[in-house]
Amino acid sequence: MDDQSILHRIQHLVDEEHRLDDQTAHSPEDRERHHALRVELDQCWDLLRQRRARREFGDDPDGAKVRDEKTVEGYEQ
Repeated sequence: MDDQSILHRIQHLVDEEHRLDDQTAHSPEDRERHHALRVELDQCWDLLRQRRARREFGDDPDGAKVRDEKTVEGYEQ
């Protein structure tokens, strides 16, 4: 997946998150989906940062890998 594809995926996820946020009532499935969206967004942003860092230091950006939920959700803000 290249940077542009990742950015496109991020935009799609953000749009879906906004649609969920705009609803007045949230079912358990909506809350579960919202959590899944946040995790996938964090994974996408992490992957994009990895690719940019690898490129900056002369490494192949395609060597970047999606990290698991526990890893990306464990980062401190």
